[in-house]
Amino acid sequence: MAKPVGSTRDLKENIHVFNIPTGLLDVLSLRDTSLVETPAPAAAPKHPATPPQPTTSGSTPSCTACLGANLSDVREQRSHFRSDWHRYNVKMRLQDPSHKPVSEEQFARLVQDLAESLSGSESSTDSSSSEDAVSALLQRKKKRGIDNEQLDDDDMPNLPRSPIAWFHAPNEYPDTQFGVYTAVFPTKTEPAHYTNALRSLQTESPEDRLWTMLATAGGHFAGLVVRVKIPRQGESSKSKKAAPEMEIIKHKTFHRYTTRRKQGGSQSVNDNAKGPAKSAGAQLRRYGEQALREDIQGILAEWSEEVGKSELVFFRASVSNRKMFWDWENAPIKKGDDRLRTFPFPTRRPTQAELMRCLIELTRVKVSHLSEDALRALEESQRATLPKPKAPVIKAQVLEKPVKEKPAVLSKEEEAARDRWTRLIDMIIKGRIDPLKTFWEKNSDISANMMVPEWAQAQTTRGLTTLLQVASAAGQEEMVKWLLEDQRADPTVPVPSGAIAASAFPTVSDSESEAPRVAGQARKAYHIAANRSTRNVFRRAAYAHPDWYNWKEDVGVTSVLSPEMQAERDKKKTARRANLRDKLREREKLREEQARVEELAAKEAEARERELAAQVKLSTPVAGPQKLGGSGGPSGANSLAGLTPEMRAKIERERRARAAEARLSGR
Repeated sequence: MAKPVGSTRDLKENIHVFNIPTGLLDVLSLRDTSLVETPAPAAAPKHPATPPQPTTSGSTPSCTACLGANLSDVREQRSHFRSDWHRYNVKMRLQDPSHKPVSEEQFARLVQDLAESLSGSESSTDSSSSEDAVSALLQRKKKRGIDNEQLDDDDMPNLPRSPIAWFHAPNEYPDTQFGVYTAVFPTKTEPAHYTNALRSLQTESPEDRLWTMLATAGGHFAGLVVRVKIPRQGESSKSKKAAPEMEIIKHKTFHRYTTRRKQGGSQSVNDNAKGPAKSAGAQLRRYGEQALREDIQGILAEWSEEVGKSELVFFRASVSNRKMFWDWENAPIKKGDDRLRTFPFPTRRPTQAELMRCLIELTRVKVSHLSEDALRALEESQRATLPKPKAPVIKAQVLEKPVKEKPAVLSKEEEAARDRWTRLIDMIIKGRIDPLKTFWEKNSDISANMMVPEWAQAQTTRGLTTLLQVASAAGQEEMVKWLLEDQRADPTVPVPSGAIAASAFPTVSDSESEAPRVAGQARKAYHIAANRSTRNVFRRAAYAHPDWYNWKEDVGVTSVLSPEMQAERDKKKTARRANLRDKLREREKLREEQARVEELAAKEAEARERELAAQVKLSTPVAGPQKLGGSGGPSGANSLAGLTPEMRAKIERERRARAAEARLSGR
């Protein structure tokens, strides 16, 4: 066992991922953490693994709003609090307390899809541009109503979703962790093989190990081809100057006017959403987009040999702009290429300096110093912030809809027969006796005892099986009498148990309850009669033709009705009606007499009130002298108001004359 060193001072300050010291590489192993769970590529996890937080002091700066924030000191913590990633998570939590925080890699993909919103500022760190990007992401989240973690990965191979794989050597380098971006590993590398993949990066290759890095947003483009591992053949150990670890082979940057300043969004996207604008600026932006596309394709065609030899191709572009990298003839990059990678962290405006920063970030091994207790506490806190897995949704079994049976195709004869039955039943229900007799004479094959077809029972007669039953339930007296006596319809046919009760047809207006029957006796046409007058037809027939049927047992008629009984009943009914009319007439006469008496009493009371008021007025003494025309004062003046001068003079003369008469009479 190697001797523990307790620190990493014997290692160089910055460890290149392609040039890890052999002593460190031999003892590295993947750190086992309950938070790092990378399933099979077929089911990519929704949340990235949470790496240890790097720090160099006893305190551990952290961020509770962002998962996997790498903060080594307070300065980096403050810088993190000003980043778009942190502000986005904080604002989303304020809008929705149940919001799941996105990782740095997921936020980078969100920004790539909205790359045009970051291009309005003068510098790559302008705060207004960042604010526009965060606001645009929040607006898109609100409008589209989708989860920010559901990214468009149709153009990308299935990569490990954990942004950083953390290794350690607990015996040789205690309380120290080493992180490497999983994007540098081959596609579909399982976590168990991360250590072997890291060792394979250190092997010398006779050919150059090249990476291609491309980025475009808001009309800006930056691209470079870099040799990430320089062969060390014949290197002099006495050289004082350290040899470079990477070398840029190709690089190019340019810009085209494609985005309106401070507004964001390319002109083509705006045209698709609102229709093509006709301004001069819109025309310039469309031309700039076309020129940018041609320039990028020209650069890639020029670099086709280097791009073809590259092990990995990192790119940043919105979903609408990704096609310009591979959707053209003889493109060196094909859609779905296993070499394709997106940057697993946020990037700024595409410039050569920004690509160099991304290159250093990808190829530099991250070193963190945390004790096992600190790591355990950190994992517990991170585990508490992780959302609970949703319960599997059990789909309810969809009941199969019953297949509707198609109506049978009828022949012309069957259609004619149905038409005759429909007309016949309609005339019986409505009581149209004369048209029925004419119809009966024309169709000699019709008889009163024919059974109603089943289709008519279901559609029209509501379960009744004979014409007599239909007429009785409809309350048509003349129709029942004609069928029963003239056509000798059979009244003994029982009514089916599922048939309607009496008076169920809409033509019946004076419906009554069914006639009583003996217990256990089936219903007959007599029992379902809609009213008493219809039942009396059966009773009269039972009296007139007692030998036709056993009227009491088979038909259900409990009592017959003779003409004498009918006459006596009519006589009693007439007398009862006459008596009722007399009572109503007397009651009306009494009501009129009472109203007359009340009217006279009211008039007498009113006269007495007027007489009493006059007596009270006469008995009231008058104080002071009385002048002609009523009391003086304002009331006298008011009495002359509105009169003509001639009338006022006349009234004054009369007043003076009455006053003179009063004085003379007083002598």
